[in-house]
Amino acid sequence: MQAEQRREEIKLLLEQAQSAISASNLAKRFHVSRQVIVGDIALLRASGCAIDATPRGYVLHNESNGFSRLIACRHDFSKFADELYTFVDNGATVLNVIVEHPLYGQLVGNLNLSNRYEVDCFIKNCKNMQAAPLSLLTDGIHLHTVNFPDQAAYERCVKELRAKQILWE
Repeated sequence: MQAEQRREEIKLLLEQAQSAISASNLAKRFHVSRQVIVGDIALLRASGCAIDATPRGYVLHNESNGFSRLIACRHDFSKFADELYTFVDNGATVLNVIVEHPLYGQLVGNLNLSNRYEVDCFIKNCKNMQAAPLSLLTDGIHLHTVNFPDQAAYERCVKELRAKQILWE
């Protein structure tokens, strides 16, 4: 299979996917190395395809219904899961986490977490990889870009985060 044809098929798979697809799974499917897939994704992005890399793999960037807001939070690791559950339990999708690093400036980690299962997988991966959340680099202060289905969901999240002393105001 030619590289251009493979990239078109990757794009088609991402368009049809119900969940993220890892580079390793794509590599197995096309009988190439994971690094070849990473290169293909880079070329697809350069050609204008909006592909997000998440902890679970690649997804097409979704401009879903609703609206997005930046939410400022501050907490220690003990409230890590509770914060994410608050969003997804109210129908929101946590698109990313953003921290302001003193050396590198703004660092963004794509998350795309929409339900408890995805949050649980993310937290399990953090533990298995012994990886710390980005917010630990900034004394717990961080932003999330969150997509809300409606104003009521946004207001519920803000109220709950405030009550849990997670919202940074």
